[in-house]
Amino acid sequence: MNPIQNPEALPLPAEAGGSAHVRVEGVTVTRGSRRVLNDVSVTVPSRSRIAVVGENGRGKTTLLHVLAGLITPDEGTVHRAGTIGLARQELSARDGETVGSLTSEALAASLAALRALDEAALALTEGDPAAGDRYAVALDAATRLDAWDAERRVDVALDALGACQDRDRPLSTLSVGQRYRVRLACLLGARHDVLLLDEPTNHLDADGLDFLTRRLREHGGGLAVVSHDRALLRDVADRFLDLDPARDGRPRLYAGGYDAWQEARRRERERWEQDHDEQQAEHRRLRDAVSKARDRLSTGWRPEKGTGKHQRQSRAPGVVQALNRQQEALDAHRIDVPAPPPALRWPDPGVRRGAPQLRAHGVAVDGRLAGPVDLVLDGGDRLLVTGPNGAGKSTLLAVLAGAITPTDGRVRTAPGARVVRVTQETAEHDAELTAREAHARHVGRLVARGALRDTDVVPLGALGLLDSDALRTPAGRMSQGQRRRLDLALALAGRPGLILLDEPTNHLSSVLVDELTAAIRDTSAAVVVATHDRQLLRDLADWPRLVVSEPPAVGVRRGAERSPGG
Repeated sequence: MNPIQNPEALPLPAEAGGSAHVRVEGVTVTRGSRRVLNDVSVTVPSRSRIAVVGENGRGKTTLLHVLAGLITPDEGTVHRAGTIGLARQELSARDGETVGSLTSEALAASLAALRALDEAALALTEGDPAAGDRYAVALDAATRLDAWDAERRVDVALDALGACQDRDRPLSTLSVGQRYRVRLACLLGARHDVLLLDEPTNHLDADGLDFLTRRLREHGGGLAVVSHDRALLRDVADRFLDLDPARDGRPRLYAGGYDAWQEARRRERERWEQDHDEQQAEHRRLRDAVSKARDRLSTGWRPEKGTGKHQRQSRAPGVVQALNRQQEALDAHRIDVPAPPPALRWPDPGVRRGAPQLRAHGVAVDGRLAGPVDLVLDGGDRLLVTGPNGAGKSTLLAVLAGAITPTDGRVRTAPGARVVRVTQETAEHDAELTAREAHARHVGRLVARGALRDTDVVPLGALGLLDSDALRTPAGRMSQGQRRRLDLALALAGRPGLILLDEPTNHLSSVLVDELTAAIRDTSAAVVVATHDRQLLRDLADWPRLVVSEPPAVGVRRGAERSPGG
């Protein structure tokens, strides 16, 4: 939202109603040598609910900024009708701005409509013959904005999102999350024709998430949302603009909800892989045929010793012609199906289901994790760790991984068991090392200290987590999503028998999270997941659960120590 310098002079919102929309056609945006958006076309009409999805770096935020008019595309056209509200991921605090600055901006259009209505009504009572038309326009604008209820809507949203309601509070004194919640509440209360939301679930608690979901479902205008929150996308979106390049290198718009998008994407991926494999197989066949024909020309066509020279001469032209035909066929064959993007391939952990992995007895950490916590984790076991922020979920996983020594109790890892932990935030890697080099260094250290045999190492390319470009990219130039993929790849490189995942969906695309969810449900390794992710909690609702609560108690649900099959 841009600041309004003179609310008194604000014009009434243009007539839009059901015709409100934002449309882009053939939009391309280039930054330096990189094409961020390529030939994107999409319309966000009234009542639409469009999710903009794709890997990090695909241009999702850039597209929202093009739709909002903050970025002018290098190619293509943009058309807008109606009012537009944009929620960026971050909100800077300018000098002198307060909570009241944002709420005044959100209410400006409604207040302008009410002032115009009052002025027109006064003119009517004074007999102004032109006042009737002005009154009709002002009444229509006030009605469409529901201007009489605007201030209450903003107050309700501020309260529901846990945002600061002190209008005199300077924005500079608020945290990033607090500023975000104020701005989001203002957007939800302003009644824009089209809402453009970039990661709107950031900084919201469970009640705030529920309120946001309800308001977006009730929104009478258009909506385009960028989010890694799969629960929000499932609950709200009815169309998906997938910016990950399809087979032709362009984005795709899918009708239907989350499952329809995933199913259509899966079918397209299967056809893509099949066609690519068939082309590669045919190319190999033709190449082998040329190689065999060349061998026959040099040796295979020669007759047995003692036969006449004329026999060799008579057979040579036919062999040469066969070679030429094979070479022509190979030259004519074109591979025009690009390699499909990689998909997660979880390695076989090499652990027997039920094989002992870890035992924790009476574990507690002063000031960080109440106890005692007792756990038995064997091959194939599953455990979901939940609880409020600050209760000690991350601390518990760090204790199990041996990164923190418990104040009370002890943790024993079975001989030969390989335990790894993926933390909430991306790990620090040498900025100059590529993904391949980081992987080689990591597994080299494991092998050197006897924690892993050479034969058990999982090659980086075998995991399907990083594409060819990312494999060659220095860690310092990777996106957060790529670094998160690298963290997961390094954790899986040693075929762990127990993997501890702390908020594993952070910085990962919806597609990869769905692949990861399927993999951890299927692996024979033991898996412990700590998360607030609403969709992951739904997907793992059948797992045994350990509820970590604030001191003085840690609650372990009865039967949570072992999975049903453990």
